Amino acid sequence: MNYKLLTFIVVLLVAGCKEKHTPRPRGFFRIDLPAKEYHSLSGEYPYQFEVADYTRISPDRQNPEHPSWINLEFPANKAAVHISYYNLQDNQKSPRELLAKFMEETRELAYKHSIKANAIEESIYENPQNKVFGTVYRIEGNAASPMQFFLTDSTQHFLRGALYIRATPDIDSLKPVIRFLEHDVIRLIETTKWK
Repeated sequence: MNYKLLTFIVVLLVAGCKEKHTPRPRGFFRIDLPAKEYHSLSGEYPYQFEVADYTRISPDRQNPEHPSWINLEFPANKAAVHISYYNLQDNQKSPRELLAKFMEETRELAYKHSIKANAIEESIYENPQNKVFGTVYRIEGNAASPMQFFLTDSTQHFLRGALYIRATPDIDSLKPVIRFLEHDVIRLIETTKWK
C-alpha cells in the first residue's frame, strides 16, 4: 500500500513540474470612484457646507447629547468624516479659553497619528469674507486618519473634522481613495459658512 502511494506521489510531482513557476505580484482590488456632484448640507445645524451627492449624513450615535455632531459617510470607500461642533459661548469659560482648549485638542488628536505617520503637514486656512479660519492637518503614511482640520470664527463657532478610512492602513492601496476624498474635504472647508 505504501509503495503504491509513494509511486503515485512521485508520478504526480514529475508530471506536475514541467513548467517553471513564476511568482505573481500581489494584486489590489479595482476602485471605482463616482463622479463628483455637490449640494448644500440640509438640516438644522449652526454651520453649512457643501457635500458630495454620494455622501450619507448620519448623526453621531456615540454622542447623542451633541445634535450638531454628524458623520459624513462614504460607504463605497469605507470612509467617513466625523464632524464635531462647539458653540464657544455656551459655557462658563470665556470664548478665548475654549477656543485655545479646542485648538490644542485638535492638534493633539492629529499628532497622535505621528507614530504611524511619515509626516504631518499643517496648512492655515483663511476665508475672511465668511469669517472662517482654521488649520488643516494632512497626515502622510499608514495612519488611520489621513486628514483632520478645525474651522472657527474665533468668537462663537468651532467645527472640527477628521477623515477616517475603515480599512487596514496601507498607503499604497489607499492612496487613490485618499486623494479622491481629500477633494471632498477641501470642498467642505472652502464652502463652510456659519448660520
